Amino acid sequence: MAALKILTIPDPRLKHKSTEVKNFDSNLRKIVRDMYDTLYSSGNGIGLAAPQVGITMRIIVIDLNEDNISKPITVINPKIINLSEEKFVNEEGCLSVPEYYAEVERSKIIEVEWFNEAGEKERKKIDGLLSICIQHEIDHLNGVLFIDHLSKLKRKLVFDRLKKIKKKNERLSKD
Repeated sequence: MAALKILTIPDPRLKHKSTEVKNFDSNLRKIVRDMYDTLYSSGNGIGLAAPQVGITMRIIVIDLNEDNISKPITVINPKIINLSEEKFVNEEGCLSVPEYYAEVERSKIIEVEWFNEAGEKERKKIDGLLSICIQHEIDHLNGVLFIDHLSKLKRKLVFDRLKKIKKKNERLSKD
């Protein structure tokens, strides 16, 4: 078990579409454990998609940790079956877009089908924070970042801001 390196923009690997998981074996279980270790070591993440750690497989780990109760959910090969027409806007952040938050419009209720770690199919209607998180993470599996939902101007501001943060961090590490 190990925490993996989280890729950040502009790493081109974040824009690749992931492939379906075919084997539900010990290698998959190791990847899932490492992804949870990475999520928990991030300090503030609630979801992580495999592409964020350089793995091009359709794997998501989520732990909303609501009311200090850990309820990890492993989502493999997810498919959104239905999106409600009713939308809502919520502030999102991302471990691959550090220190930036923006309002994103998502469907309020989704119906999703996926496989768990044991290869068993699950299907649920989901709303609230879990709905937002799953939509956000499925975007990652398709090479889409939450900032791709923003206007071109706002995306440019994100990249400019991150360049400044990177330069500042480089100066601090030299001192």
